[in-house]
Amino acid sequence: MDIRHFRYFLAVARQRNFTRAAEQLGIAPPTLSRQIQDMETSLGTRLFIRRQREVSLTEAGAALLVEAEATVRQFEFAQRHAQRAGRGEIGHIELGYVASAVYSGLLQRQMRAFGQAFPDVSVNVRECAMATLPGAVADGRYDIGYIRSPMTLPEGLEAVRLDSEGFVLALPQDSWLLGLAAIGCEHLQNETFILPEQISGTLHIAAQGGYAPRLGPQPGGLVAVVALVSMGQGVAVVPASMVAHVQLPGVVYRSIQGSDASSWLSLIHRRFEKAPAVARYIQQVKHSGAAALNPPDA
Repeated sequence: MDIRHFRYFLAVARQRNFTRAAEQLGIAPPTLSRQIQDMETSLGTRLFIRRQREVSLTEAGAALLVEAEATVRQFEFAQRHAQRAGRGEIGHIELGYVASAVYSGLLQRQMRAFGQAFPDVSVNVRECAMATLPGAVADGRYDIGYIRSPMTLPEGLEAVRLDSEGFVLALPQDSWLLGLAAIGCEHLQNETFILPEQISGTLHIAAQGGYAPRLGPQPGGLVAVVALVSMGQGVAVVPASMVAHVQLPGVVYRSIQGSDASSWLSLIHRRFEKAPAVARYIQQVKHSGAAALNPPDA
């Protein structure tokens, strides 16, 4: 017997008539009758008491009815579950991010949009060190990651370019630079730079000022960088979104006059991603990025 036999049995049990059950199933009555007889032969017991115009369940048939309904229900659920998984509507995603993805609000917006579209996909979200996140995505410990670019990626990864932003200068509150009407790249020549994980902004500003920067410690995340600034250990070039979200005692933010340094957030993923739920997330991010670049006409 297979699931088809259970469907035939349930149709006859519900209709109590072979002709009506056959019409419902879209098969000929003699075919249905033979299938039920095959079931009875396989089970070694009669399932129906046959009368001229209707049939009724035997005791064995009544016992089978409950289990057959449960079996067909579970089979249909399994089918739907597999189909939804194949479409990426259910599943699980491991997502890593750097702190600036949260400061910018980008991660929250994209997570919220994905959760509304695919509420049955679970996403485990963790902050990670940017130096290790690309490797963790490449070797499968994470499915996707948000990093701050530009950054060299391992072979096999691709990056979706997202929001771009400039840099600001984080200064100790007693810095002599705060006495200037405007702080330019050239004024930072003798300063010690506390380095964030993404150092492109620091290097770019030093290049604009025409000097090699004096590099200080690289403590890790952006809060740790600004914490060292608050202790008077140096200055730091940090993403502009930090101004609104990270305020520590002893730290003052200032713009950098004449600087065109910028960076951008990227979603990194494996080039040939096969997990449907992960592919759905990547597709949605790409679509939202394209919509942001090409808004509909007013």
